[in-house]
Amino acid sequence: MAAQSNNSSVLVSEFLLICFPNYQTWQHWLSLPLSLLFLLAMGANATLLITIRLEASLHEPMYYLLSLLSLLDMVLCLTVIPKVLAIFWFDLRPISFSACFLQMFIMNSFLTMESCTFMVMAYDRYVAICHPLRYPSIITSEFVVRAAIFIMARNVLLTMPIPILSSQLRYCARIIKNCICTNMSVSKLSCDDITFNQLYQFVAGWTLLGSDLILIILSYSFILKVVLRIKAEGAVAKALSTCGSHFILILFFSTVLLVLVITNLARERIPPDIPILLNILHHLIPPALNPIVYGVRTKEIKQGIQNLLRRL
Repeated sequence: MAAQSNNSSVLVSEFLLICFPNYQTWQHWLSLPLSLLFLLAMGANATLLITIRLEASLHEPMYYLLSLLSLLDMVLCLTVIPKVLAIFWFDLRPISFSACFLQMFIMNSFLTMESCTFMVMAYDRYVAICHPLRYPSIITSEFVVRAAIFIMARNVLLTMPIPILSSQLRYCARIIKNCICTNMSVSKLSCDDITFNQLYQFVAGWTLLGSDLILIILSYSFILKVVLRIKAEGAVAKALSTCGSHFILILFFSTVLLVLVITNLARERIPPDIPILLNILHHLIPPALNPIVYGVRTKEIKQGIQNLLRRL
């Protein structure tokens, strides 16, 4: 019988996730800090959601958008981190074909939803500072509902083809050298040409994230221009403080994402374990930081949390 060609496909019912292929001993050292960050992220976001839900003074559009951000963060954490910890603790490396592509879909869509939410929040701050008299009539509860629908519809529709294209490929191998099912890690196992798959992800990713970033930069440019014209004592500091926490989180989110992209592009010069670690941290550190930064820098939220603790 003739030997099978190296390009022949195999029936793949599950993949095997190999975290840190060159430094698997890292897993034991990383499991504790990752577990603590995961608990911090889930606890802080849950506290923020409960506080906004129970405090009537926080039933405002800005805090509804913050609630949406917390929900997205929690879903991203729950999609990625429990599986990573299961690999670290119990060596549960197999992941089913369908679960892998479901994880890929949630990571792609919710990551771009988070970026889009930051963009809407930047617009909210733009209207609040540049057009304060019109703010109550523009940024309403109905605006938040429409914004949430837009965020979900845009990002689900434009990122859905990524896992669909990958799931239609024929696979010659089943070992994924990653802790999570990223499109690039999975599609490279295919026997088929993945040029279109890679091109679509590149175009969709840069279109969605790039357009959000441009609009965020424009919003803050207009805000800065207006703030610098304010002559009232203390008004500049107050206006900048209002946007400070938001801008810090956007800057961190964008910086980590940019570093992750660069390390993936320079994969041949960088040990493969570094992009894997950065990918995990990008799904964990922003969700842990978002509610903490807002809770520390926003007086109303801090007061709401204090009121919540008094009720316990």
